[in-house]
Amino acid sequence: MTPDLMLLILSAASLGFFHTLAGPDHYLPFIMMAWARKWSLRKTSLITFLCGLGHIASSVVLGLVGIAFGLVAKKLELFESARGSIAAWLLIAFGLVYMVWGIRRSLRNKPHMHSHVHFETGQHTHLHSHNDEHVHIHEEIKAPVNITPWVLFTIFVFGPCELLIPVLMYPAAEESLFGMILVTAVFGITTISTMMVIVLFAVKGVHVVRFNKLERFTHAIAGGTILLCGLAIQFLGL
Repeated sequence: MTPDLMLLILSAASLGFFHTLAGPDHYLPFIMMAWARKWSLRKTSLITFLCGLGHIASSVVLGLVGIAFGLVAKKLELFESARGSIAAWLLIAFGLVYMVWGIRRSLRNKPHMHSHVHFETGQHTHLHSHNDEHVHIHEEIKAPVNITPWVLFTIFVFGPCELLIPVLMYPAAEESLFGMILVTAVFGITTISTMMVIVLFAVKGVHVVRFNKLERFTHAIAGGTILLCGLAIQFLGL
């Protein structure tokens, strides 16, 4: 292993860690969706892993095509930038739609009074809201199709790893095919591992804290947070 290749491997590990840490889009959507939709740690781990894999794989495929056809790195950077803009707008759209849906849901679940008449004890009233855990006996119970993981996966496939192709793959390919595979694998493993550690620690924390008064606003808050995240990525370059 040459010194240059060793340096590229160390750079891949550090860049994979810091670019993930600095990009809230790598973990914030999963944290908010796990909180709002009450995903288990296992489900959250699986969704985060698959989205991270799609995120890395799309850039790897593009980099391999560029190397195979001898495309200049600058051209691929422009294409990656366009992909990044699409991913940011998709994140904005998803956050906005989910926030609006969450607001409507919270208004529908506003606490209200119900009156019941019993032959033995007479009439009584109680206050409740139609949250996920409360379903009237006369209502038909349906399990809605949850497309949220697929939406997140699509967004992350569009999301580029800006540093992977020009900074790591192209220089590593000049060393050897093995070097390129090794550098790419180190970057991918570090990126996905960092995503999962941040998400799981955060989700474990929010599951412990009780948000009783905010319970019916969780979906609206999650959507609004993702919306702000997408706006920050698109207009602040985070």
